[in-house]
Amino acid sequence: RVSQGGRNFNNTVGSNVGGTLPSPSPPVSSPSTRVEQGNYPPNSDRRLLRVEDALAYLEHVKSRFHDKPSVYNQFLDIMKEFKAQLIDTNRVIERVSQLFRGHTELILAFDTFLPP
Repeated sequence: RVSQGGRNFNNTVGSNVGGTLPSPSPPVSSPSTRVEQGNYPPNSDRRLLRVEDALAYLEHVKSRFHDKPSVYNQFLDIMKEFKAQLIDTNRVIERVSQLFRGHTELILAFDTFLPP
């Protein structure tokens, strides 16, 4: 397990939206998509995750690093590598935790997409 801010991440990905971490596709905004902190379903509601939740998270990451687009692009690259099965879940967690170091809310929100 990887720990960040007193929170533990599991080392494996179970069922969630589409059975994988959020798609690395660029986010599409919709009127119902809100990107403010805490707009993600609580961890106990993991099975209720929707594509909109993943898109909102991607938009949140993008807006948080609006002045550092390379960070957002690195995050998308990590997701692409995972989707292509070039890296495993442990490596995704490690790299995302390192990339978002100092942004605990993003790391905790990423945890929403991992299994309990």
